[in-house]
Amino acid sequence: MAHQLDRIDLKILAILQEDGRVTNVELAKRVGISAPPCLRRVRHLEQEGYIIGYHADLDAQKMDFHITVFVMVGLSSQAKADLELFEKRVRNWPFVRECHMLNGEIDFILKCVAPDLPRFQEFLENQLLPSPNVASVKTSLTIHRSKMAHGIPLED
Repeated sequence: MAHQLDRIDLKILAILQEDGRVTNVELAKRVGISAPPCLRRVRHLEQEGYIIGYHADLDAQKMDFHITVFVMVGLSSQAKADLELFEKRVRNWPFVRECHMLNGEIDFILKCVAPDLPRFQEFLENQLLPSPNVASVKTSLTIHRSKMAHGIPLED
């Protein structure tokens, strides 16, 4: 049976989602319990798969990745093996940061980052477009990002 999350678990998850570097002592203080049971709860949430990892958010501009492009990909075949082959191929493309399979006209949407347009164009022409089973590609260059929220909304 799945672990039932209580109010304290949800608060722990909300805090860690915002600040994965918070110390266990500070986390315990913020949720209103002592440090040892707080650490046990965090370990349990990790073991149960509620927490799947920790990472640092990097500033793309400072790292010289100046463009973000959303790419809509249509495949010529939607057979399971063809979809899986495309997904496997995408995992090896560093510029692709997210890949979502969709239903409807478009089979996949990719979120790509690149240092500049020429480098993105090179990726597009040399890797994505020549890929087996790719029938159509439409790109949309991001002009401005007005919101970026990680994770999921957790209400207190």
